[in-house]
Amino acid sequence: MENIENIVTNQRAYFLSEATKPIDFRVRQLKKLKNVLKAHEQEMIEGIALDFKKSEFDTYVNELSLLYSDIDEAISKIKCWTKVKRVSTNLVNFPAKSYIIPEPMGVSLIIGAWNYPYQLSFAPMIPAIAAGCTVVLKPSELPANTSRIMAKIINENFASQYIAVIEGGIPETKELLEQKFDKIFFTGSVPVGRIVYQAAAKHLTPVTLELGGKSPAFITEKCNMKMAVKRLVWAKFLNSGQTCIAPDYILVHRSVKQQFLDTLLAEIKANEFSFEAGTYVQIINDRNLERIAGLIDPAKVYYGGKIDRENRYIEPTIMTNVDFNDKVMQEEIFGPILPVIEYDNLSHAIGWVKERPRPLSCYVYTEDKTIKNRVLKEVSFGGGAVNDSVMHITNPHLPFGGAGESGIGSYHGDTGFKAFTHYKSILDKPTWIEFNLKYYPHTPFKLKWIKKLLS
Repeated sequence: MENIENIVTNQRAYFLSEATKPIDFRVRQLKKLKNVLKAHEQEMIEGIALDFKKSEFDTYVNELSLLYSDIDEAISKIKCWTKVKRVSTNLVNFPAKSYIIPEPMGVSLIIGAWNYPYQLSFAPMIPAIAAGCTVVLKPSELPANTSRIMAKIINENFASQYIAVIEGGIPETKELLEQKFDKIFFTGSVPVGRIVYQAAAKHLTPVTLELGGKSPAFITEKCNMKMAVKRLVWAKFLNSGQTCIAPDYILVHRSVKQQFLDTLLAEIKANEFSFEAGTYVQIINDRNLERIAGLIDPAKVYYGGKIDRENRYIEPTIMTNVDFNDKVMQEEIFGPILPVIEYDNLSHAIGWVKERPRPLSCYVYTEDKTIKNRVLKEVSFGGGAVNDSVMHITNPHLPFGGAGESGIGSYHGDTGFKAFTHYKSILDKPTWIEFNLKYYPHTPFKLKWIKKLLS
């Protein structure tokens, strides 16, 4: 615990030394980070396989490739992001210049999530480096091998006064949250997000919270059913459903419900969801396996439902005749269960979503522009897609974040840079002239001119 306090203290001293602010320094660190990840790529792949049975394909495509892309984006755009921006000056301040100076927030704390441990730990660190911050990274302790590897490769290659990985569980996280940071970035569950937010409030520390929620997918009567189901099955059972933006439940129009179920069943059977095929991963631990298993109502299982506790495997499962009172609809599933709820009227379906906390994502499958526009206009959510699911996270030009209980703030691309940056506003006035209107004595003549200028 004393080490945690020392690291934060040393990082603050290092940040105040101005060492992290030069653009060429930031670029060198981003390049170094990419080189370090590349050098240890095989070790990272082997480590996450021990934690999840995640395949090399999934690890590279869904984690490492996104990090490499983010680093390249930051390196190529950093000069643009860090430019001083000129803005117009109003008449009251004439003559003067006005501009905005981006400056790093300072010492940052990043708390990563376990479901995509590399991507969700390092992805926020990239914009923090680009912004000129120092970083304390606390990866999730649940995937123990990936946590150990992240600590090893970062702590052996970066000075702790600049970037440090601190491993541990609840005690270490609590001690970190007792420290004064200039920015906290947390990815995880809503309950833990509340704890982080409360801790940050003690120091008035700004936060970005990437949380979760029950993300709906609308299957409308006017959709390309085959393509919709193909994309939906991939998105739902990716990482065995342990994805914060996975479709959590389906709202399907009654007229196409059976067609949807038939197509869904055929698509699941056409895919070999198994550890051996590299298309499925383990549930992270026994506790989460039992939590997910408890959400399955055998009477409502349309397909699947088998559980192999020894290997932490839950078969892709479809539940039908589900309503919002069922246990599976009371919390975010975060597993390979797909509840299906039918609707007759789009207004009713939209209303059901709006009655509940705003989801992190929402998806609508339709070829009807009117339906698409209604869902996008009337449903509030963090981000989403039309005729696809999950893939919006791969576009660095789209801010990624939640709304309401699903999160505060966003990141990716320049939005990530902004998350770790303070924008300092400057009014720059010359001294060769000064109008006397604002100074004492205040007279009717001055007031008359002030009204003219300001009206």
